[in-house]
Amino acid sequence: MSVVDSVFLAVSGAPQEIGDWLVEGAGAEVLVTEAETVRLRMHGEIEHDWFGVVVQPNGYVAPEPEPDEVQAMDRYPIEVQVRGGSSDEVLHRVARRLFDTLVTARPDVPALLVHNLDTLVSAHLPGVATHSFDPPITPDVEDIDTWRPWVV
Repeated sequence: MSVVDSVFLAVSGAPQEIGDWLVEGAGAEVLVTEAETVRLRMHGEIEHDWFGVVVQPNGYVAPEPEPDEVQAMDRYPIEVQVRGGSSDEVLHRVARRLFDTLVTARPDVPALLVHNLDTLVSAHLPGVATHSFDPPITPDVEDIDTWRPWVV
């Protein structure tokens, strides 16, 4: 199974709008625009190293989750997936750079950085701060007391 890192955004904009942000702020290139998905590519740490980026509705949202199914990303309607790289560590660094770029360019947008859907790395909450979880935690209910103050 391949590793996918995600930036979840609490924004009402369409994936095409978020794709435009990535073109402007991260130097990404649009490959394909579909009805609800934008596929892009962006450079990694070295010029010839490309990463796939997919902007799409968050398919993991549980609008009315059971108490034991609550996740940090439930109220973040957009997911920006990042794939590729020569190692998981390189992917994590590129995803972190993308998260930081989005937070800097759009500080009014709540955002989460999640590695492979099982590790909540950072959260940005406008008007509060950007917080990195050290050690990283899960985005699941078992760690809700730690992540709740940092998510929408």
